[in-house]
Formats: sequence, structure tokens, C-alpha cells
Amino acid sequence: MHQEQIERWQHHHLFNAEKKAVEKRTLIVVIVTLVTMIAEILFGWISNSMALLADGWHMGTHAFALGVSLAAYILARKYAQDESFTFGTWKIEILGGYTSAIVLGIVALVMIFSSIERIIHPLGIHYNQALMVAVIGLLVNVVCAFILTGGGHDHEHLHEGQQTHHEHHHEDLNLKSAYLHVVADAMTSVLAIAALLGAKYFDVVWLDPFMGIVGAGLIIRWSFSLLKDTGYILLQRETDGKIADEIRKEIESDNDSKICDLHLWEVAQDQYACILSVVTSKNISIDEYKKRLKGVHELIHITIEINECRR
Repeated sequence: MHQEQIERWQHHHLFNAEKKAVEKRTLIVVIVTLVTMIAEILFGWISNSMALLADGWHMGTHAFALGVSLAAYILARKYAQDESFTFGTWKIEILGGYTSAIVLGIVALVMIFSSIERIIHPLGIHYNQALMVAVIGLLVNVVCAFILTGGGHDHEHLHEGQQTHHEHHHEDLNLKSAYLHVVADAMTSVLAIAALLGAKYFDVVWLDPFMGIVGAGLIIRWSFSLLKDTGYILLQRETDGKIADEIRKEIESDNDSKICDLHLWEVAQDQYACILSVVTSKNISIDEYKKRLKGVHELIHITIEINECRR
């Protein structure tokens, strides 16, 4: 067989588009978070402010999680040409999102534990210092959220995703994990400001730890949702039945061909590979079946096995 013929039928495995813009924005957010963390720890140490020290180390957990998201983008790009990744490197990003979701859940559990401890053993609160820290944290996280969404352009994409002709919801789960860390921290700051103001001016001391539990509950919900979305992809569980239904409809359109085996999995954002086995009594070529699937735009890698059923 000639080399030209081999190259003609050879598939590329660069399914996932480069995301240098998103990678750059994530890097900026990591730098901003790290600078804020270092500044709070140093200022807290110099001024003996436990509130600033605590928030500085708290910022460190988010810097770590954001760093995981950044590393996932870098590794996915670095190994994009590595043929040992049979279906590309997109799942490195998904693994990053999954890891960040675990960190998000751990942070929420620590928040719950600390809040319950504060309810049982109340501590004196330095309201002015604590409010200053909460406001700084809120401002930093609002800026970071703005950077991650590209100035607001990706906001709808993060929450609802792009809609294809199937009206599916797709999103960059690695970016979503980074965004959720920032939003979770911002939400914690908002709840903390409300609780501290209530405690300072209305003497409702229990409001501060109670708000911590409320915030942690919401963060756990986000963490679980992200774990489910990324976990399904890592386990290659196909949850989008509409694509599978359309494949069956197109292949079986001649009322003779029947799909006896279908494997469908996501290899990049909005892009799927499929292996299907067809039983038919007619002399239909693989090219003909592939033509029938041209309307299923999400399919970028198709393998078809034909089994002739002689009558």
C-alpha cells in the first residue's frame, strides 16, 4: 500500500482546540490570588491580625485549586501531539476539574467544622479588621471572576453553555471549576460582611458562624454537581441520549440496517467518537453509512463494523 493512501485514511487525534486565551486568563487569576495571599499573610504577621492571617492561608487553598486548573491547560497543550494519548489530551482538563471539585468540597467541610466550633465556643470578633478582610477578599474575587469570564463574554457559557442543533448544554468544566472557586470565595465574603454587620450593629453574634454553614452548603452543592459532570466523562458514561438516538435514526433509515452495538463517548468539548456495529442484509458500504451520519455534527471520529445477515 502506498504511503499516500495510508495518509489519506489516517485520522488525526487533535480533537481538543487550543485554549491559550483561557490559559492566560487563568494564569493571571492565579498570580492575583497568590499576590493577595502573600500580602495578607505578611500584613497579618506584621499587624498581629489573625483575621488577615487566616484569610491569607484560605486564599492559599484557592490558589492551589486554580493552579490545578492552570496545570491542566498547560499539560493538555504540551502533550497534544503525543500519540500515546489515543483520543487526545482533553481529559487532562476534565481530571483538573475533578480534582478542583474535590478541593472545593474539602474547603466547604472545613468551613462547616469551623462554623460549628464557633457556635459551641464563641470567640471575640475584631469587627473592623474582619470587615476589611472580607471586603478585600470580595474585591479580589470579583476582579478574578471578571478576568476568568473574559470580561463577561464567557459568563453565559459557564452557566448555560453553547447550544447546538440538539439544544445540548456544553461547558469547559476545567474553567468552570476555577470559576466556582472564585465565586465560592466571593460568596463567602458577601455572607461574612452581612454576618459581621449584623453582629456588630445588632449583637447577633451567632449570625457569623451560621452564614459560614449556609455558604458551605451551597459550595458542597456546586462541588457535587462538578464531581458528577466530570466523573461521568472520566468514566466514559454517555449521558447525552439525543446523539445516540440520532445515530440510530440515521443508520436505520433504510428499515433494514440495525445497530447491534453502539459505543459513544466524548473526546473533546462538544465532540464525540463512536464505534458502532451494524447488521444488514443489503450490500451497503461503510462510506454510505458515514454519509448518513454527516448531519450528526458532534461526531468527529467514527468506526463502523458491518455484519451481513444473509436471508
